[in-house]
Amino acid sequence: MGNVSNSYTQSELLQTKESVRKPQTIQKRDNLSQVKRIVVKVGSSTISDDLRINEAALDGLVHDLATVRHNGYEVILVTSGAIAAGWPHLGLSTRPQTLPALQASAAVGQIRLMAAYEERFRHYGQCPALMLLNQDDFSDRTRYTRMNDTLHTLLQLGAIPIINENDSVSVEEIKVGDNDTLSAYVTNLAQADLLIILSDQHGFFTEDPRLNPDSELIYTVDDITEDMWQAAGQAGTKGTGGMLTKLHAAEIVTSSGEMVAIAYGREPLVITRILKGELLGTLFLPNSRISGRKRWIAYSRPPQGTLVVDNGAHLALLQGGKSLLPAGVKGVEGHFNYSDTVSCVTENRVEFARGLTNYNSTDASKLAGKQTQDIGNILGYHDYDEIIHRDNLVLLNYSKT
Repeated sequence: MGNVSNSYTQSELLQTKESVRKPQTIQKRDNLSQVKRIVVKVGSSTISDDLRINEAALDGLVHDLATVRHNGYEVILVTSGAIAAGWPHLGLSTRPQTLPALQASAAVGQIRLMAAYEERFRHYGQCPALMLLNQDDFSDRTRYTRMNDTLHTLLQLGAIPIINENDSVSVEEIKVGDNDTLSAYVTNLAQADLLIILSDQHGFFTEDPRLNPDSELIYTVDDITEDMWQAAGQAGTKGTGGMLTKLHAAEIVTSSGEMVAIAYGREPLVITRILKGELLGTLFLPNSRISGRKRWIAYSRPPQGTLVVDNGAHLALLQGGKSLLPAGVKGVEGHFNYSDTVSCVTENRVEFARGLTNYNSTDASKLAGKQTQDIGNILGYHDYDEIIHRDNLVLLNYSKT
């Protein structure tokens, strides 16, 4: 693991003066000059006040996005705010709490929110397009591919895709859950160069700045450390996501090989200024880039189960580029079917890989620890030698205990 912000340790970070840290940080923002395609996620806290849409904030956001689009960037917007735009028009005195009322508010608000975006983008000669998605769209490979085709066609034709979760019909089983994670999924789907998460926070701090005024903004993150996860668990935002979901989104995108910025959403022309390299917010630097298919395997569908891998197989997967054979599996957890994504963990319970399984959980349990030549005798059939073939296995760039 690397260190947080300009290769400083956490303790050094707390002692380092801004005048020393900023020049090194600015150099790392040179990466932004290569950006061509961006995803911008805007939370409810940026475009609403007192749970109602803030027209002036929406004006500023669209002006910024239209400016960026005019400057030649491809732009995708992931937006919250449908519920905030809807419930006041249903005769409700406060934001609803029940799921049916929230879904009804989203159904009304999605029309009003998109109408507000369309009117403003039209003023700048831009064409917005709506895509309402849920987890099933990302989990199913065929739907994922079709969605990818639509998204790229919209970009080629010069439109600005606006994406939200389909909250009016989503239930727990098919919900992505929060728009921070949705924006990370979309970034991987589009293979965008940069995800910008606009928040009510100015970036990622060493501690929650609302609780500790001496906390410091981390300008650049080379690797996401355990200290950062702990800090994120203590910090939050006014929206439904909070800092933990933003850090999770950053983990998904940087592990796929792209950059993430978290910044204050109501900073004037914040997107334009970030792209110019101005020192705003926190920039998360990428790990090695992986293919679109491997991004889908690792990050676009939640694992349905867990395979506990012994130390020898763990080493073979990490260093030898091998497939996972039955003999290397010590335990099977959860319920999964053929071709589901499963998580691979070490004997110490550290996740290090994800992959598509060739056997369901019942048969995988029977095969755990057994030799390949015995598969037919154990199951009565022998479709595959491997539990996970190396072509369907993705090594993760992070590990959390």
